[in-house]
Amino acid sequence: MSEAIEPVIDVEGLREEGVDLALAEQVAPDRDISVKVGDALVEVKNLTMKFGGLTALDDVTFDIKRGEILGLIGPNGAGKTTCFNAMTGVYKPSSGKVLLEGQSLGGLAQHKITRRGLARTFQNIRLFGEMTALENVVVGLDARHRTSVGGALLRLPTHVREEKSSIERGMALLEFVGIADHAHFLSRHLPYGHQRRLEIARALATDPKLLCLDEPAAGFNPAEKEELMTLIRTIRDDGYTVLLIEHDMKLVMGVTDRIVVLEFGKKIADDVPKVIREDPKVVAAYLGEPEDDLA
Repeated sequence: MSEAIEPVIDVEGLREEGVDLALAEQVAPDRDISVKVGDALVEVKNLTMKFGGLTALDDVTFDIKRGEILGLIGPNGAGKTTCFNAMTGVYKPSSGKVLLEGQSLGGLAQHKITRRGLARTFQNIRLFGEMTALENVVVGLDARHRTSVGGALLRLPTHVREEKSSIERGMALLEFVGIADHAHFLSRHLPYGHQRRLEIARALATDPKLLCLDEPAAGFNPAEKEELMTLIRTIRDDGYTVLLIEHDMKLVMGVTDRIVVLEFGKKIADDVPKVIREDPKVVAAYLGEPEDDLA
């Protein structure tokens, strides 16, 4: 195993985006990763998922390199969300495996996979509606806490320090995604776009090695999509690796470094956006539109 490396923050990239560098430093991931930037962080190997007689994923293999934004695209029913679910422990694969830093995630419960470093948002928003935005993020931060239940009940010094740190980091994360002024609103009262951003902040709170975003732009208008693209790039530049499922092709082509394409549960392409845009198999299977429409 290679020596652990501190997260690499693209300071120039953040500065170009107009990001508060002190804030970016405060919310940067705080975890050791045993692979170098550019090497395979996650490996999906021969992943197959069957539901009765239906094969939702068929021998799918790809990797996700540390520091990249990887897009996972395909038409409805292609197996994208099933792949997410198999990777994050929602489903147990029929065969194949998922490796994080070379270690298999097979058989682990969802919360243990989150602790290992895979965090996700959902296509359908899953927030705690009766909690505030800040409380929702603090729930995510609990994944990294070491205080026992007894320590929390007795308000031991370690718990008090962790609680204070959680509130400070939670506020920083809300500011990072642009909704700090809504920190004390119940999440169910937030505008739809803010709820999407809150889900991302909560996932970031777990300090993931890989952040999986399942259609984060669903329901957004063009301006909101542009803002989301900026946020996703900022997240990557701040030291995270991102896996993105998204139907909006302009967003995918504009923000990803590489794209994997699924059709009927099979991988049909894996390349940089420029090549994917011109791939006849992708145009025919996924887009069904002239290539000019992708520009």
